[in-house]
Amino acid sequence: MRKVLLVLTMAALIAATAMSFGCRPRTKVRDIVLSEVIHSIFYAPQYVALHKGFFLAEGLNVRLEVAQGADRGAAALLSGAAQVALFGSEAAIYTWQQGALNPIIAFALLCQRDGSFLVGRTPDPDFTWRDVVGRTIIGGRRGGVPQMVLEYVLNEHGVTPQGDVTIIQNIGLGATAAAFAEGTGDYVQLWEPAASRLVNAGAGYIVAAMGKYSGVLPYTAFHATKTYMRENPDVILGFTRAIYRAQRWVQTTPAAEIAATIQPSFPDMALADMTAIIARYKELGVWATNPLIPREAFDHLQNIMLAAGELSSKAPFADVVNTEIAERVVNERR
Repeated sequence: MRKVLLVLTMAALIAATAMSFGCRPRTKVRDIVLSEVIHSIFYAPQYVALHKGFFLAEGLNVRLEVAQGADRGAAALLSGAAQVALFGSEAAIYTWQQGALNPIIAFALLCQRDGSFLVGRTPDPDFTWRDVVGRTIIGGRRGGVPQMVLEYVLNEHGVTPQGDVTIIQNIGLGATAAAFAEGTGDYVQLWEPAASRLVNAGAGYIVAAMGKYSGVLPYTAFHATKTYMRENPDVILGFTRAIYRAQRWVQTTPAAEIAATIQPSFPDMALADMTAIIARYKELGVWATNPLIPREAFDHLQNIMLAAGELSSKAPFADVVNTEIAERVVNERR
């Protein structure tokens, strides 16, 4: 009888734990590969979902891989090397524009503003965008959302890209900080923790936060192929639940606690530096409060792409974005 009671007690504890995570008990764990465009504190809610066990609570064993570019992340989805990928939704629009038979679909928003910073060689507390005229900026890959947003911001401030200012576009995302430190360019566009590492090394100074100027757009969202979403709706639903739970937690949690939670993903970063970075990102409002991708934000992205000359016509919202899953997840909490 004591053995029976012990088994029943353990079963009750397992069920209670599952319920405490806001999900139903699961007997099967699914392994999925999540490709992230770069490894950055900018994606803090994603690491929260990983380290707080939110993915596992939904029956998902998530393994992260770094793509070093949205184009490579999209390729990982199309080849089946990854099941979910985090990158700017411009890559999904490109697959639509190319008439892909198995298009890439954006299903959950993570970052709603640009999370990069413009880093210069000298302190400039009175920086204006006119200061870059006649200078050289190390930017991103042509056609990528970071590069197109940079061009959008420059144009909005009366500075013509590749006219008033030279933008280097042929250095890989993982090499831009090193190139700047070695003397290339007058400014460089960087994400955290790369920006703070340059500052701490005395090799650069943050002069502008791009998130102040980008507007709201699906700067970084989670994507999967249309076929994978159709064949694995439980995976996409559970993944979105985990992300939404992380988004809510981040919104109500102090920066220091967030930093301590995600530090295993950045073991070489000092906790104080991570806390300052997260506080800055929270102040900028870069993180979406829920996974829904607003139509107006998607339109803003496509307008930026049109202005950059990278899009011939706008993609229909429903052809590139799936809101049904995010809506279901958000409504579950009401």
